[in-house]
Amino acid sequence: MTAKIIGVDLGGTRIRAACLDHDLNILKRQETLTRADDGGPNAVIGRMIELIRSIWPDEPIEGIGVSAPGPLDPNEGLVLAPPNLPGWKNVPLAAHLKNVFKVPVYIGKDTNVAVLAETARGAAKNCRNVVYITLSTGIGAGVLVDGRLATEVGSMWMLIDGQAMRFESAAAGPALEEQARKLLAQGTPSLMVGMVENDLKQVSTKTLGEAAKQGDKLALEIAQRAGYVIGLGLTTVLHLFNPEILVIGGGVSNMGDPLFTPIRKTIQDHVIYDGYINTLRIEPAALGEDVSVIGGAALVRTRGGLVTLRE
Repeated sequence: MTAKIIGVDLGGTRIRAACLDHDLNILKRQETLTRADDGGPNAVIGRMIELIRSIWPDEPIEGIGVSAPGPLDPNEGLVLAPPNLPGWKNVPLAAHLKNVFKVPVYIGKDTNVAVLAETARGAAKNCRNVVYITLSTGIGAGVLVDGRLATEVGSMWMLIDGQAMRFESAAAGPALEEQARKLLAQGTPSLMVGMVENDLKQVSTKTLGEAAKQGDKLALEIAQRAGYVIGLGLTTVLHLFNPEILVIGGGVSNMGDPLFTPIRKTIQDHVIYDGYINTLRIEPAALGEDVSVIGGAALVRTRGGLVTLRE
């Protein structure tokens, strides 16, 4: 019998688990609420263990791979102090799972896991030099060099229009939503007011994206500015790693062309040498919510990113 793989996504809101085959096809999946504030790390790990048991197959298991929020120590299998998991500090997650299931366990930061997944099954399939950036409540990136995990990128500082600021404070989801709410509260006309039935607290990046796609002037201006800032940040990443593809995921990326068009233009305008972009692809992520469980399984296939998926 061919061994199966368990992929797990540990998030601040939900835990997802899936059983996958060697080609990283999902065979069975389950999810549950994380409830991070209910019982602390041990209770959350207990819920994860029960979830894994619910999808455990009859065939042998090659290993378990867990996508988790950082910061992490993947070598020791520790979850260090993620802001969206209160009470977690130096938690030996890998050791807990090894003790229960008696198989190899790998943990990886969510962006690193995502770059493995998109390379294995998604937008970057068959590529060896890849940057995956997630635009969500924060902004971070995972980097694949010659088919192996190389590093991650996060907490970047940028000089934008003469002002030093963190990448997230200018272009992450909460920043864009706050920009929209502030301008709407000042009376700026927009389709978004009707979309949220005058409850400005309900304005989200989804609202922004839908309004921008309908040609809303304010939403397009916010998307244009965000695309400019993101494009500047990605130009720096491009100069550092020279990937063959940039994959953009996370909730903010769902704004689509109103965001991607200025991203592409900004990169084109600011790259120091055309050789960086002559063959560069910039693509939206393809795997959606499955990215983390597929990436968790890819962690097992690559022994924590140390080897390529082809080895």
